[in-house]
Amino acid sequence: MNPNAPLLDATRCPLCGGDNRCAMEVERATGQKQVPCWCVSQTFSAELLASLPVDAQDKACICASCLGAFNAQATP
Repeated sequence: MNPNAPLLDATRCPLCGGDNRCAMEVERATGQKQVPCWCVSQTFSAELLASLPVDAQDKACICASCLGAFNAQATP
């Protein structure tokens, strides 16, 4: 771990820095039960997940806007 690296904010999209609306992070932070996160019904390609910074992989959710933009770009 790089001691000079900024701390990861799991409530922010690692691609754009916007609010990722992650219900799991809201529940973790508040302790209040949340409805299932929007992302559980989505498909995230291996290519998109591989594009995340290494320190964010499996630690921060991609936002709906970035997912939509990636999928629109990937669709011929």
